[in-house]
This record gives sequence, structure tokens and C-alpha cells, in this order.
Amino acid sequence: MKKHNFSAGPSILPDSVIKQAAAAVLNFDNMDLSLVEVSHRSPQFDAVIKKAQKLTLELADLEGKGYEVLFLGGGASLQFLMLAFNLLPENGKAGYLDTGVWSKKAIKEADIMGESVVLASSKDKGYNYIPKGYNIPEGLAYVHITSNNTIFGTQIKDFPNVDVPLVVDMSSDIFSKKLDFSKFDLIYAGAQKNIGASGTTLVIVKKDILDKTKRTIPTMMNYQTHISKDSLFHTPAVFSIYVSMLYLQWVKDLGGVVEMEKINDKKAALLYDEIDNNPNFIGFAAKEDRSPMNVTFNLTDASKAERFNKLALEAGIHAIKGHRSVGGYRASIYNAMPIESVQVLVDVMKAL
Repeated sequence: MKKHNFSAGPSILPDSVIKQAAAAVLNFDNMDLSLVEVSHRSPQFDAVIKKAQKLTLELADLEGKGYEVLFLGGGASLQFLMLAFNLLPENGKAGYLDTGVWSKKAIKEADIMGESVVLASSKDKGYNYIPKGYNIPEGLAYVHITSNNTIFGTQIKDFPNVDVPLVVDMSSDIFSKKLDFSKFDLIYAGAQKNIGASGTTLVIVKKDILDKTKRTIPTMMNYQTHISKDSLFHTPAVFSIYVSMLYLQWVKDLGGVVEMEKINDKKAALLYDEIDNNPNFIGFAAKEDRSPMNVTFNLTDASKAERFNKLALEAGIHAIKGHRSVGGYRASIYNAMPIESVQVLVDVMKAL
């Protein structure tokens, strides 16, 4: 029976990407060597990472606009601290929008390096909405936002206009829709949700925002270190970067982020329509802030949970349990999720 994988991460990958990656594990680039044993400094892998970087800039429409693309380790969680090391001067202040667990973790790391200023928070309602109409004070080194909140199922629809670097954690919705990516000075995203396998983190940084803090930055934490060595300062996650390259090519072949957005909108509309029209379910996130990537919902009658769970299991539905801090259910319908799998979930909801 086919599994329908709604995991929030590590998450579903396109079938074609899995097949190509599996073949490369056995024999990479006709080298008679496995992908996981080739040197990261070999010309074959050099071609992989350069293609991944080029595809990233193409999909973001940032070619020739002064941006560098890095594939780093440590997940988005390391970026919480790394970006502060590179952008926040000693005794400096940075603005943070508090929209959930991941933004709170980013705020905690920024406070190690300087001072975070919480611009607004949706904590008062359990993070089920995105704050709006907040003021941005002067004197900030940068403004940080989390574009999509995986746990709570909310997404920022309108990004603030600021006159300081705008930093965004796009781990769970990068390349899911068309954006003016040039609005952002630094973008980071753990690959395992929407552009690849776990083990690497994508960073897109505008080079001219660096080297302005006048603080000493540890070698490994300095973006300039990794830019100068083309993400090869130390041994990178070769397999994960290869999978990301395949995934980015898959998005491009589909028609890029414009076509990806159309597909994602159809999937989200299908599932949210069922939640709104089926009396057995209720959505968690405020309607105007709903995420098309992570759909959070609950049963209106908890006594039906056992039957619903059984129906879902029998249909091959995997990983729809909600995060422990929210409860209920969460269906992550990232770029690679086919609409057919969403339809299976909707059919199970109708059958309850």
C-alpha cells in the first residue's frame, strides 16, 4: 500500500529525486563509487554544489544581484546564532517578530550576542495568528522574521518594509511561492522540509551586509569563511547537498516557483475547504494567516479520534499527529506532496 507522508520534517521527497539519489548511492556519476564515499573536493561533487548554488539563484531570481549561496551544517538552529554573530554588533539591538517556537529560539540566541527587541508577538492567542501593524523602532541592526510557522500552521503573507537588513527563516516554505526575494538580505532554511534531505542548511546572503559588526567572529561561525571556500571550508554533507540539487532541479523543471505556487494553492484549498465544511473538524490557525505548507486542525468531538486515526492508518496516511505543544493534527503538504495524497486525507475526513 502506498504511504502518504505528511511528516513535518524530515519530509516527503519527490519520487524522481529519491530514485536518482538511490542510484547515486550505488554508483555516482559513473565513477563506480558511491556518492557517500566520494571526496567533497572531487570535480564531480564540485559540479554538484555549483549547480545547486546556480539553481538556488535562478529560482529566487537573484542572479547577478550580489548574493552568495551557502550549504552549511547545523540546521536552522545554528543559523539563529550564526546570523547574530555576523550581523549584530556588540551592544547592538535587533528586531524579532515572535510568531512561535522557532522565532523564540532565534530570539534566545540573539540575546547571547546583543539585545533582541520583540516587535510584536502572537503568544497571547497560542501563536494562531501573525501580528500586524507593529512599529519598527530606529537603531536596529536587522529585523528577523520566520516566514512559516511549522508547528502552529501560520504563514506571513506580507513582509515588512525596513531600511535595515531583513533576515528570514524560510525553512518550511522556501520556493513554495513566488516572492520578491531581493527584499531579503539573508535567507536561511533547513533543507529537510521543503528542498531536500536533512543534513544541510541553505543560506542565501547579500554579501554587502557582512563585515560591519566590528566584532571578532569565530572562524566556523563567519559567513565570509564559507563564502571564500565555496561552502567547502570543511567536509560538507555531500549526500544532502546532492539531494537538494536534485530537488531544486525538480522545482525548476515543474516551471519554477510560479508553477509551484499554483500547485500548492490547489492542495491547500482542497484540505482547508474540507476542514471548514466538515462539522467534525476545526482549524487552528486564523484563516487570514493559514499556512499552505502546514495545515493544523482538530476534531470537534474528541471521542471520534480513535476512529479517525484508524481510518487514516488504513488509508496509508503517515505522520499527521499534531505537535505536542498544539495537539490535534497537522498535515504538512510541502512542495513534494502530490495532490493525490491530499485527496486521500480529505476522503478519510469525509468518511468519519
